[in-house]
Amino acid sequence: MERLNGKLVNWASILEEKTRRQAETASTMPFVFPHIALMPDAHLGKGATVGSVIPTDGAIIPAAVGVDIGCGMIAVRTQFHADDLAGRDLSVLREAIEGSVPLSAGAANRDVSATARPRVAELEALHSDRAEFRESLAPRWRTALGTLGSGNHFIEVSLDETDAVWLFLHSGSRGPGNKLATHHIAVAQRLCAQWFIELPDRDLAYLVEGTPEFDDYIADLRWAQQFALLNREEMMDRVAARLSDFLGEAVVEQERINCHHNYTERERHFGREVWLSRKGAIRADAGRPGLVPGSMGTASYVVVGKGDRLSLDSSPHGAGREFSRSAARRRFTHEELREAMKGIEYRDTDAFLDEIPAAYKDIDRVMADAADLVEVRHTLRQVVNVKGD
Repeated sequence: MERLNGKLVNWASILEEKTRRQAETASTMPFVFPHIALMPDAHLGKGATVGSVIPTDGAIIPAAVGVDIGCGMIAVRTQFHADDLAGRDLSVLREAIEGSVPLSAGAANRDVSATARPRVAELEALHSDRAEFRESLAPRWRTALGTLGSGNHFIEVSLDETDAVWLFLHSGSRGPGNKLATHHIAVAQRLCAQWFIELPDRDLAYLVEGTPEFDDYIADLRWAQQFALLNREEMMDRVAARLSDFLGEAVVEQERINCHHNYTERERHFGREVWLSRKGAIRADAGRPGLVPGSMGTASYVVVGKGDRLSLDSSPHGAGREFSRSAARRRFTHEELREAMKGIEYRDTDAFLDEIPAAYKDIDRVMADAADLVEVRHTLRQVVNVKGD
C-alpha cells in the first residue's frame, strides 16, 4: 500500500501511468472524503478508474459507478465432487447451460419463466414511482432478467482445493441498467454545464444531494442493483438445474455468495456518512464473504474480508485488464487461446480472443497485493466455461 497523494491510496503493484493519472484526477473532486482507494486490479476506465473505491459527501458521480450498475458475482458450492464429473462428456453440460441462459449482448428470454415471475414482481414493486420512466427507457427489461451478456461475463463449473464442485457466474443489470446509467450520466453532464462547473474530465460530472435529479438517480440505481442481484440468482438457479439434470441428482447447496462490484451504498467511514461507490471492487469488511474471479482459464477465489480501514473495507474484484480488447486481438492468436484453455471445456471460437488470460493482470499477483484486504478461503479452477460472444 502506498499514498500517491493526500487523497489517493494505492494497493496496485502493477499500475499504468494513465491509470494513476486518471485516479489522481478523480481524487481532486472537492467532495471526495476521505480519499480514493485504488485496488490491486486497477485499470483505465471511463471518467473513474476501474478498481477504485470513491467515497463522496453530498454528491455522486454516476460514471464512477459505471454503466453496468450492480455488476458482480455469484457462487454456489454444491455437494458434488470431481469424481462425479469424471469420465463424463462435459460438452453436454456446457451446451445445456448455453441452451438455458441467453448469452451475448442484446440476448433475451422469449418470455418470463416461472422462476423469474416472483423476481419480476419484486422489481415491479421496487421504487414504483419510477416505473413509468423505467418502462419508457427499457420496455423489455422483464425478459432481460436471467441473461448473461458478453465481454468478461461468464458462467463456470469449477473445482476447489478439495475437489468440491462449485457453480460460479459473473453478470450485472444488462441493458436496463446500462440505459438507466447512461441517462443519469447525461443528466449530470447537462447540469454541470448549466451551472458553469468546470470539470477536469467530462465523465466526472456529478449530481448534488438534495436535488430531484440526485433522488431520481438513487432510486434508479437501487432498482438496477437489485435487478443485477436477482438476475444472477435467476441464472444460478437455471445452471444448478442443468447440473442436476446432467448428474441425475438435485443440487444441494452448501453455500451461496452473491456480491456486487459496481455499485453505491451509504456507509460510514472515518467518522462520516458518505456515498461509497465501488467501481470494480467488492465490500470486504471483517468477516464478509466475497468473490474475486480471474480471467477465463485462470483461478478464481472465494475470500473473506479483513475490514482494512484505509481500503474503505474493500478489495479487488478480479484480475483487471492489461490489454484493451482491440490490443488483445492484435497481440494474441487463436492457438494461444486454445493453449491457455487446455483441459477446460469451452466453446472454441476466436470470438473470445480478447478475453484470453494474457490480456489480464496476473490474478495471483493481484491477490498477493490484496493480502491485507482479504483472506483466501477457496481457490477455484475451471472445468467448464460458458461465455457470450
